[in-house]
Amino acid sequence: MTSPTASALPASIEATLDLLAAGRYVADRSLATAIFLALKLRRPLFLEGEAGVGKTEIAKVLSQTLGRDLLRLQCYEGLDASAALYEWNYARQMLEIRLAEAAHEGDKNKLAADIFSERFLIKRPLLQALEPNPRGAPVLLIDELDRTDEPFEAFLLEILSDFQATIPEIGVVKAAEPPIVVITSNRTREIHDAIKRRCYYYWVDYPNAQRELEILRTKVPIASRDLAEEVVAFVQKLRKRDLFKLPGVAETIDWADALIQLDQTSLNPEMVDNSLGALLKYQDDIAKIRGTEAAQILEEIRLEISAARVQAASRA
Repeated sequence: MTSPTASALPASIEATLDLLAAGRYVADRSLATAIFLALKLRRPLFLEGEAGVGKTEIAKVLSQTLGRDLLRLQCYEGLDASAALYEWNYARQMLEIRLAEAAHEGDKNKLAADIFSERFLIKRPLLQALEPNPRGAPVLLIDELDRTDEPFEAFLLEILSDFQATIPEIGVVKAAEPPIVVITSNRTREIHDAIKRRCYYYWVDYPNAQRELEILRTKVPIASRDLAEEVVAFVQKLRKRDLFKLPGVAETIDWADALIQLDQTSLNPEMVDNSLGALLKYQDDIAKIRGTEAAQILEEIRLEISAARVQAASRA
C-alpha cells in the first residue's frame, strides 16, 4: 500500500489563509504572512506569546492540512540530547556483547562498529525530523522552548541552521528536505538571539473581540449567538483586569464548552461564579472576579451588546 502524499506548500498569503481555514484556524493576514514566508524561505517559525493564544495549534493545523507527520518535542527543564535527538539502546548493546562473548567472537573492532550502528540507535523527535519521509518533510514542533535550560538552545543551533545533526559514532545526519519547524515560547524567559536569528519571528497576541468571536463560532458552533457574544465580551473585559494569569483563547473555548454542557444559552451571575474555574486558573484571580465584580462586568457587557445591536439595526 502506498503512503499518502503530502500537499504542496501554499503559493501565496491567500492560499495560506485558506489552508489555515481548512484546519479551522482563524488567523489574521499578518500571521498568515509570517507562516507563508517561513514555509517559502524554509526557515523555522518562532512563535512567541502568552499561553493559550494558539501557538501550538498552528503546528497541528499545518500537519493536518499539509498531510505531514507531526513530531513534537515538548520542552522542559533539564531536556538534553538523549531525550531530544538520540540515545543508544544500552540494554540491546549489552545483550549483543554477551552473545558475542558466548559465541567466542574475538574481533573487538567489528563488535564495536556493530553495536554503534543505526540498528541500536533510539531516535528521538529531532533526529526523526531529519530522516526521509514518504509523506514529505514532517512538521517538527519544538514546544515551549523557554522551559529548557540555555545550553539546550546552543545544542539546537546546528539543526536550525543546517538541518543536520552530528552523531559522533556515525557521522553527520542531514535532511534531504528540511522539516517544517515551528518553535513556541511563552516568554517565561528570553530566548537567545542566536536562535531567533535563524527563525522567522512572530508575536501571537490575544485576538480582538471580533476575531475571538469568529474563533469561538468556528470551534464551538453549537453555542447560541447570545452565549458566544457574552462569553467573548466577558473574556475581553477580564483581560483588562489586573489578574495573575489572563485567560487565553483556549480558556474562552473551554468556558463556552463548559457552559453548553450546563445547558446555558446566555450568562447569568450565578453561572459565571460557578464556572469561573474553566476560565481562570488561580484562586486569587477567581476570588477577585467572583461575586460583585463578575456581576458588574456582566451588566456592562449586556449594555454594550444591546447598544451595538441597536446601532447595527439602525444602519440596516
